[in-house]
Amino acid sequence: MTKIWNESGFVTGDPWIIETEDMKAGPDEKAILSLDAFLEKAAGTNETGLGVLVNPADDVRRLEGHLDRLALVAVAFPAFNDGRAFSHASLLRSRLKFSGEVRAVGDVLIDQVPLMLRCGIDSFAVSNATALKRLAENRLPGIPVHYQPTARPAQDVNSYSWRRRA
Repeated sequence: MTKIWNESGFVTGDPWIIETEDMKAGPDEKAILSLDAFLEKAAGTNETGLGVLVNPADDVRRLEGHLDRLALVAVAFPAFNDGRAFSHASLLRSRLKFSGEVRAVGDVLIDQVPLMLRCGIDSFAVSNATALKRLAENRLPGIPVHYQPTARPAQDVNSYSWRRRA
């Protein structure tokens, strides 16, 4: 069972569905399209409030020029050791200035959630039992020292280990 979580807690009634050949969004649901399907739709309509799925091998920069039409970008984590979605989220926030929702989908583990938050991901499709339990208990692991700034700056400026304190 997959649940959607953000820093406010678990989300009820989330309308987003990742569309596949076998699964299509219903009348009260919103489609998350593949990158190619989204770009094809964007070329033929002026519709806004759309959702797109960015897979690890996709070039997130292809969304440039269309970001104002997106409400949600889902970045895929097909395996815990595939971190390309961290880069996608960071590029979306820092270089492309995307201000909509960025959602992690796939193999979302509790240990990675704080790092995903720092890269600009703000919602999570979680199915891992341990992650669901820890999120329900509001038990996120901490990161006391950061090596570099990210899309979401640390609250404590002294937590950057590389900064000089003159």
